[in-house]
Amino acid sequence: MAHDPQLPAAPDPVLAAFRKSIDNIDAALIHMLAERFRITQAVGEYKAKVTLPPADPDREARQIARLRKLSEEAELDPEFSEKFLRFIIDEVIRHHEKARGG
Repeated sequence: MAHDPQLPAAPDPVLAAFRKSIDNIDAALIHMLAERFRITQAVGEYKAKVTLPPADPDREARQIARLRKLSEEAELDPEFSEKFLRFIIDEVIRHHEKARGG
């Protein structure tokens, strides 16, 4: 019997299991990013209080190098990892500048 294109296809259990795992990982990433930004918010407030600059290019370079190495070890594209981290760092710096009143 051919499948009627008007009716929804039966869910594929293998695909559903993959998607459930992806959904769980996405949720964990969001919670981890939220926790990271809570901490960096405190860093920004501290930097503003003690008049440190919002950005620390030396630390950023060390972090990017460290995470590129971790990416290679994890078989994740280091270019992607660097872009992702740079996006996060740029957002953190923006928050630090805001905390400083800039």
